Amino acid sequence: MTTDPTPLRLLHTSDWHLGQDLHGLPRDAEHRAFLDWLLDTMDDQDVDALLVTGDVFDSQNPPVSAQRRLYDFLAKAKRRRPALDIVIIGGNHDSATRLEAPDAILKPFDVRVIGSLPRDPADALVTLTDAEERPRAVVCAVPFLRMADLPPLKEAEDGRDPLIDGVRSVYDRFIAHAREAAGGLPLIVTGHCYMSGSALSEMSERRVLGGNQHALPADIFPDDCTYVALGHLHKPQRVAGRETMRYAGSPFPLSVTEKDYRHQALLVEVSDAAAPCTVTSLPVPRVINYIRIPSTGAAPPETVLKELEALPSEPDPGRDLRPYLEVVVRLEAPSPSLRHDVEQALADKPVRLCRLAVEYSGTGQALAATAEAPDLAGLDPEEVFEKAWARAYDGTPDAAHRHAFHELMEAVQGEARAHPAAAEEEPA
Repeated sequence: MTTDPTPLRLLHTSDWHLGQDLHGLPRDAEHRAFLDWLLDTMDDQDVDALLVTGDVFDSQNPPVSAQRRLYDFLAKAKRRRPALDIVIIGGNHDSATRLEAPDAILKPFDVRVIGSLPRDPADALVTLTDAEERPRAVVCAVPFLRMADLPPLKEAEDGRDPLIDGVRSVYDRFIAHAREAAGGLPLIVTGHCYMSGSALSEMSERRVLGGNQHALPADIFPDDCTYVALGHLHKPQRVAGRETMRYAGSPFPLSVTEKDYRHQALLVEVSDAAAPCTVTSLPVPRVINYIRIPSTGAAPPETVLKELEALPSEPDPGRDLRPYLEVVVRLEAPSPSLRHDVEQALADKPVRLCRLAVEYSGTGQALAATAEAPDLAGLDPEEVFEKAWARAYDGTPDAAHRHAFHELMEAVQGEARAHPAAAEEEPA
């Protein structure tokens, strides 16, 4: 096969979370600015294809405004770049059926949306073409894997995790089919999952089910994959030191723990299956800043109030673009006037207080308590399940019972995402 001198140019982005709010404050201005930047960047970089690796929406029942924003973006992208190929996969926050609903309308315009794992691996294949409509690469578009996508789990004799083996078998089957169908073209594989050795955001990401409760090993993706495009983790990063296995990350901070991330999209240039692709980071402009006082930990009220009063009063970028502010106060005794004092200190400051948290200096235990109470929010559900099993039975849960537990957890988490108002704050 003759190598084309002009590489195929692919833009990889992920985890948009359209419809998200930050402690009740909408993110519309940030999403609008990001998508406008993305449109301009595709023109500036002369992009042939756009790949979005999951969590397009923040919940399984996104507001109409979020859905409108997605389809408005797709329409603008195709008007500006008619030859553009667009591939979108579902993430753990997305409703697969909702995401795929307009597929019959979008597919003729070279917009492929794969929300759930197809039964036939051929339906997960998307051929990317250049401006002359020549086939240049094949995408094996695997979305977030749910428990129903995995084969029946069996206990492995050598102690391997059957959940990981199930995920591996899915990827083995789909990649093998894609490799044969590619016929020597570069092979791009997607995933929305949690990979071993990757860095989680403390507040807005957790391990996800469907084979991703435990970190997946990098060797699930074979070396002959030209590029592995990943979603789910909001921090842009390589996996296992492989330059061509990347999380694109979210376009802007989705929680306070992400305020120092270098948010980006990734420009991937693909020439030939035998040649390594090149990956270039394109920083996404930050339109709204995120301030935390103090910068880490908690501080006494007097220290916090001094820092708040030291914030500049001008200039004001406008209500929708004012920085988000999170304040964490450590109290030695009750302070009924704390919120009033904080709001007074911010009276002339062009910021938006999104969260006021309090940490107490005491233990928080009853007088009769002799053991430290567990942090329920920080407990891992599978660990609790294993401890409950061990208390009632000998040993650890077998594959069948563990599989049933994962299905139950997936159903509960899906219900929480579908009805976020009735649930606690949903992790990304």
